[in-house]
Amino acid sequence: MATLVLSGLQLMVVLDGTVANLALAPLQSELELSDAGRNWVLTSYALAFGGLMLLGGRLGDSYGRKKMFIAGVGLFTIASLLCGLANNEAMLIGARALQGVGAAVASPTALALVATTFAAGPARNRAIAVFAAMTGVGSIAGLILGGALTQVSWRWIFLINVPIGALIVGLAVIALRETAAERLALDVPGAILATLGCTGLVFALTEGPELGWGSPAVVGALVAGVVLLGVFLLVERRAENPLLPFVLFRNKDRVAVFVSIFFAGAVMFSLAAFVALFVQDVLGYTPLQAGLAFVPFAFGLGAAAAASSKLVARIEPRWLIVTGTVIMTASLLYGSTMDGSVRYLPTLFVLVLVVGFGVGLAVVPLPLCAIAGVGSHEIGPLSAIAQVAQTLGGPVGLGIIGAMATSKTLSLGGTSGAVADMTEAQLAAQGAGYMFALVGCAVCAVIAGISALFIRFTPEQVAQAQEAEKSVQTT
Repeated sequence: MATLVLSGLQLMVVLDGTVANLALAPLQSELELSDAGRNWVLTSYALAFGGLMLLGGRLGDSYGRKKMFIAGVGLFTIASLLCGLANNEAMLIGARALQGVGAAVASPTALALVATTFAAGPARNRAIAVFAAMTGVGSIAGLILGGALTQVSWRWIFLINVPIGALIVGLAVIALRETAAERLALDVPGAILATLGCTGLVFALTEGPELGWGSPAVVGALVAGVVLLGVFLLVERRAENPLLPFVLFRNKDRVAVFVSIFFAGAVMFSLAAFVALFVQDVLGYTPLQAGLAFVPFAFGLGAAAAASSKLVARIEPRWLIVTGTVIMTASLLYGSTMDGSVRYLPTLFVLVLVVGFGVGLAVVPLPLCAIAGVGSHEIGPLSAIAQVAQTLGGPVGLGIIGAMATSKTLSLGGTSGAVADMTEAQLAAQGAGYMFALVGCAVCAVIAGISALFIRFTPEQVAQAQEAEKSVQTT
């Protein structure tokens, strides 16, 4: 039962991240969101999730993991209900941010509970395997289930979490056992400063095209974001138990790894959003058709991930990452030339499959490089930082790429908002903006690839990292 509880949470979080992309077009139309408001539906969740994830894990250590897991799932469930009942932009975005806070507490605590709930050996290995499998299952199931639910109403992608979350909370009370609390100094100021700083930057980038780059709100948010992130770095240098220990960044190779992870996260997050909007708003796909259209991406990613996990112990990881980013860049630049006349077979099908393969080839070696050449006691913190870098790369990247897309649309005589009220010329401009976003994704892929060239870890070090990761999980 404990496996069901913990893997159920992972499935719910992954599903939520997948289905939200498919719902962007219909919810923008129903709630009359601007393009910036539409993007905030994704970024508000990701900023809260990524910015507070490290603190969420520390809360479990300090106050008991079972207690914090239940609190996190409960908050996520309540926030999902508010998302489903939202009747305006502010309520939806606020509820999505609250969802991110709940996920930031529950998700890292769930993974830690796998290690403390099951005895080392086959039982724990099975639990870890099921927990990890939920990411893949959730990705594909989210495309199909999310599309089907969105076709009924976008509200159901959030409301479906309510009974599932309530069931997980009820079973968690029965099945999980509490862990001993270890009272550590919590770096709450660091978590808040990092989250607010990133939010300020994303706000400036997202709202700039519509409010004007010289707008006091945009300039103020940009300045505030930079200042808050600067203060965050000062706080981290003096914190008793910092969320971001600078000692972990002394290795230049590892810094290059985190840069690559950040920009790879930007590619995946932004690509999914804009392709989903393109196929629905421009090509006229239903949400279910859009979800099914993305399935080849998951298969391409899975095939490349399986190959990459074996090759990484034989080939220098940087060349696998660079190869993956080259495939991504070429595919994205080709995709940016598409318009409303493109057909799914063979063009879109092959493109989605190839991009997925490139992503899989690049992203598998990166987390292993993050923990290469370190002791077992550093694997946990470095893995967590890698996850945060990927999660925060998404909203920051979407802020920049979204600004590029909106600016392109407006420059062609298009308008911001739902496509239902657009003329044919405005819709063409909107499609051109969506496809121009792929150029931004390609630029991020190039940066990830260039950064990967500075990663000097050997296949032997990465193979040792694979074994060390397995050892930490099973002991």
